[in-house]
Amino acid sequence: MAPTKRIVVTGLGATTPIGGDVPSTWQAALDGVSGGRTLTQDWVAQHELPVTFGAPALVPAADVLPKVEIRRQDPSAQFALIAAREAWADAGTPDTPPERLGVVLATGIGGIWTLLDQWDNLREKGPRRVFPLTVPMLMPNSSAAAISIELGARAGTHTPVSACASGAEAIAYAAQMIRDGRADVVVAGGTEAAIHPVCLAAFAAMQALSTRNDDPAAASRPYDANRDGFVLGEGAGVVVLESEEHARARGAKIYAEVAGAGMSNDAYHIAAPDPVGAGAARAMRAALAEADASVDDVVHVNAHSTSTPVGDVAEASSIHAALGEAAAQRAVVSATKSMTGHMLGAAGAVEAIFTVLAVQHRLAPPTINVDQLDPEIHLDVAIDKPRDLPPGDVLALNNSFGFGGANVALAIRSI
Repeated sequence: MAPTKRIVVTGLGATTPIGGDVPSTWQAALDGVSGGRTLTQDWVAQHELPVTFGAPALVPAADVLPKVEIRRQDPSAQFALIAAREAWADAGTPDTPPERLGVVLATGIGGIWTLLDQWDNLREKGPRRVFPLTVPMLMPNSSAAAISIELGARAGTHTPVSACASGAEAIAYAAQMIRDGRADVVVAGGTEAAIHPVCLAAFAAMQALSTRNDDPAAASRPYDANRDGFVLGEGAGVVVLESEEHARARGAKIYAEVAGAGMSNDAYHIAAPDPVGAGAARAMRAALAEADASVDDVVHVNAHSTSTPVGDVAEASSIHAALGEAAAQRAVVSATKSMTGHMLGAAGAVEAIFTVLAVQHRLAPPTINVDQLDPEIHLDVAIDKPRDLPPGDVLALNNSFGFGGANVALAIRSI
């Protein structure tokens, strides 16, 4: 059954490997810009890391935030604040009573830089040199708390943690808060700052990362027959959601509608997806059901596609299972991680922003680095160039899947 209250997007904010804000990120995505590049930090050579590249934020947080915030916030919270401030300003700084304003800001890993830096301080310098704000900085809900304090949000402050599905789950939860009457406006999204030697070494040990050290810009290649793993990215994406009634009453601009959300779990493996994509398909079908939409309404899918050999095929199978053969091959599919890399807990939120802009502009961003489409992928992938979407009302799906079997699909409708 379709929800009785329509939830709309009125503000967007982001800092990503390809742009320091939403306009620059969107333009770079349309232009097919890769965020993959060689890491220049001393610790890459110091630890003899097998993977020497990633997709770091294009604009360092230190170039945007004052020194006091850099010192008092973990990098994950720094990115979150940058994106949230942009989204809040973009929404027109709604004059909302604090008790009707909420925050749902997710992460997959949280304050790993703070945790490990302070562990080094303890080991090397003793307990007196551990920073007093260590615990508030490393806790997963640090970003959500910082944003809620800044905005005075008292309707509820939440932090979903579902690995790489976290950012999308935050948006789904925020929409439900509004539908349930808990809030009129919710700031929602995801953040991650995990380009750290431990994370790179661990993902490399899992054989999850691409090892194209000689060509970082071409390393993230979803759907390509020769893909060999994902590129670790960082940054944040934030949206402002509100009921359509509330948005129109204050004269806000509206980007699109979050028409539905679906969530499920594979219960299959801690890291690998269900190879047939049954759980992911259930999430997509649930999102369409909540949106009161049919499979024939779907014109675009922003896929989770990370560039791993197994994951991309499993998701392609899930899209066919959810939509049926005909509808699955009609929908234009974009794999924007080919440009941003995999931003973990921020990925679903940034890709939700891409999906919102795609339906607003009727333009699907490209998938880059596909030299030879994997013969097991039977989808209409937008390769190298943006693809026009049909005129009129359109609906798109944004897929996000995470370790632990988490599946989230968002249905985004033009308005």
